[in-house]
Amino acid sequence: MDSGLDEVRVSLLEKNNEERVRKSYFDVLGVCCSSEVALIEKVLKNLDGVQTVRVIVPTRTLIVVHDELQITQPQIVKVLNLARMEANVRSNQGDNFMKKWPSPYTMVCGILLIVSLGLYFYSPLKWVAVASVVVGIYPILRKSFVSVKNLVLDINVLAILAVIGTMFLKDYLEAATIVFLFSIAEWLESRASLEATVAMSELLNMEPEKAVIAETGETVNVADVRLSTVLAVKAGEVIPIDGIVVEGEAEIDEKLLTGESFPVFKQKGATVLAGTMNLNGYIAVKTTAVADDCVVSKMARLVEEAQTSKSRTQQLIDKIAKYYTPAVIILSICLVVVPAALKFDDRDWWYHLALVVLVSACPCGLILSTPVATFCALSKAAKSGVLLKGGDHLETLAKVKTVAFDKTGTITTGEFVVNEFRTLHADLSLKTLLYWVASIESKSSHPMAKAVVDYAQLYSIKPQPEAVMEFHNYPGEGIHGKLESQDIYIGNRRIALRARSETMPEIESGASGGKTRGYVYCNGTLAGWFSLSDACRSGTFQAVNELKSMNILTVMLTGDSHAAAAQAQNQLQEAIEIVRAELLPEDKARIIKELEAPVAMIGDGINDAPALATADIGISMGLDGSALATETGNIILMSNDIRKVPEVIKLARAAYNKVIQNLVLSLTIKGGVLVLAFAGYALVWAAVLADVGTCLLVIFNSMLLLRSSGHGIGNSKNHNVPEKCLKDPEQVFTLPVADIENPISEIRETPTVSETAGGAKICRKKCCSKTVDETPQPPPAPEPAPPSTKCATGGCCKTKGQMDA
Repeated sequence: MDSGLDEVRVSLLEKNNEERVRKSYFDVLGVCCSSEVALIEKVLKNLDGVQTVRVIVPTRTLIVVHDELQITQPQIVKVLNLARMEANVRSNQGDNFMKKWPSPYTMVCGILLIVSLGLYFYSPLKWVAVASVVVGIYPILRKSFVSVKNLVLDINVLAILAVIGTMFLKDYLEAATIVFLFSIAEWLESRASLEATVAMSELLNMEPEKAVIAETGETVNVADVRLSTVLAVKAGEVIPIDGIVVEGEAEIDEKLLTGESFPVFKQKGATVLAGTMNLNGYIAVKTTAVADDCVVSKMARLVEEAQTSKSRTQQLIDKIAKYYTPAVIILSICLVVVPAALKFDDRDWWYHLALVVLVSACPCGLILSTPVATFCALSKAAKSGVLLKGGDHLETLAKVKTVAFDKTGTITTGEFVVNEFRTLHADLSLKTLLYWVASIESKSSHPMAKAVVDYAQLYSIKPQPEAVMEFHNYPGEGIHGKLESQDIYIGNRRIALRARSETMPEIESGASGGKTRGYVYCNGTLAGWFSLSDACRSGTFQAVNELKSMNILTVMLTGDSHAAAAQAQNQLQEAIEIVRAELLPEDKARIIKELEAPVAMIGDGINDAPALATADIGISMGLDGSALATETGNIILMSNDIRKVPEVIKLARAAYNKVIQNLVLSLTIKGGVLVLAFAGYALVWAAVLADVGTCLLVIFNSMLLLRSSGHGIGNSKNHNVPEKCLKDPEQVFTLPVADIENPISEIRETPTVSETAGGAKICRKKCCSKTVDETPQPPPAPEPAPPSTKCATGGCCKTKGQMDA
């Protein structure tokens, strides 16, 4: 009894602790580069109740996980502002705390600096320059004091040293210029990165906060909504939690989640996702997840984690910066001490040179070169429905040489249709066999399983998965289960070995038509077979050709039969260069290792997980793919549009180029100032201007990635163009024959419009499976007119015989 009460107390305590822990977002305008990150971590990590601290430098965002009972948001803000970080709590609406104007210290400092420019005509105005220094240096002095107190060497400390040096040399105007430039730099950088900050806020604030209970009309927090709760969603409202429509119909805008522009029609039984908007109509949604497990919540977490991760280039630059700054400071000290010790004549010039070198010790422009470009690329990709789990993957993706595709569910839709179902024993009825197969398949998540279950339901056969015993999945082979004392194996030809069958099934001529064969073994004997077929996804052909135009090798790796692989290859006009069929999951992983690296693998199922993990970059189909594939992949496609693969590679390449440009800019400008200084033009204010200007140039250059008119995702004009019926003569072609046995298929040009021997044309569209006779027809008689090649629906024919009279 006591032990039971103890367990209850422990569970209640754990639940209470979970409710107390909160993730808070803060705008921290005092962050210039990663040197301030160390200061923030030292200030906050020693506080009771603070669990984790993460800083996103490009957007000056601070993320703190803390215990609300021990430390609140206002208390965290107070601690940060004592460290002169200019912090503020970010609102739930995503509004960012942003200074519209520079601080009064900066404005007064600038005015006094302008007045002091007259000292060349009236020398007493030099004291105005001194006043400008005194007014403007106060904020910098406070920040540098906190940095020194925490043993952190940042740009504020370097600025103070530079000002003290110029004042010692009685160059008051230059000292005032340094103070003003440093003061205005922070404000300019925060304004420059505003667009990137807004983009991040939109991504991190997609999660709805309120939900309406359909039965009572009560408005509650989404965190309080349980599984299987029916919610009401009116027109213009955001769907609060993932679920299934149980009443009504509406068009849903999924643009923010998947990047697709056109609304998607949803009716009873359709799946809807949190964060998408109901454009019209009323729907009741039965929840299938809690708030934290929704797709939009997982997406926000992935975006956040990706933004705080560091690429290999950024890690290397940070390591260099640790040694660069101390080394340059030592050099500047030597430039002061050595000339003084040796009693050089022009020591003032050496002191000015030392100050220029000292200011150049700030690596802010160099440090910002990588994270700003990476941040902008990740944000643009996420807004277009492509999630990268870190900047490191973006860097690898830019260098990809080979892209490997799974077939089922990736190249093809994975929406199978059962064409035939046969029993091979006279004493075994088709309905009995279909009942066994459907019951076992209903426990599988494979797309083929759903097709078999749907086929069984057409014959009013209700599967009973609860009656299946000893269910087991064999990746790349099939499944097994016991039902009604029958030991049943279902799968491809390889499942015969599992079933301990003495004979392997023969490949019949009918199997060469591109259909996938499934075999059913009962107690070690082949009891029946069935065939299924599916079609290639829209846009796959364009995506493959786009990859080839980028000098990327394309490969198809499938566990399906050679005939099914040939059918997919034929639909793609032999666009894929290497086709390998009848592969086990370990075979796919082995081939991935043999391909030219870096290799990207695209897949959606459990069978693809080993290959996704083996590849340098794993790309998983997020919404339709298996959970294992999604967890294993480095990149997640939120929609099923394969055309986003070449686009995200283009974006990665553009981001990589931006990083190189930023590094060249930073090093060139810094180096140019130092060269001029050693050549006799040691201008401290020029060094400060170069430092500030470099940071601004890096930010502006990187933010070009966010623009829609450039390389990368979201710029294709044809992604959302509705498909026409392929009975249109300009969109039909003859399917070529692919040589699957030859690993590398020879690419042949295929005319857009071609005819068969009988003068007929073939339609690519899945729903238009009929050969259309377009041979010249005699003039119509008074009797009924001959069939036309026009779709009866005006769009796409539903059945073979549905033609316009």
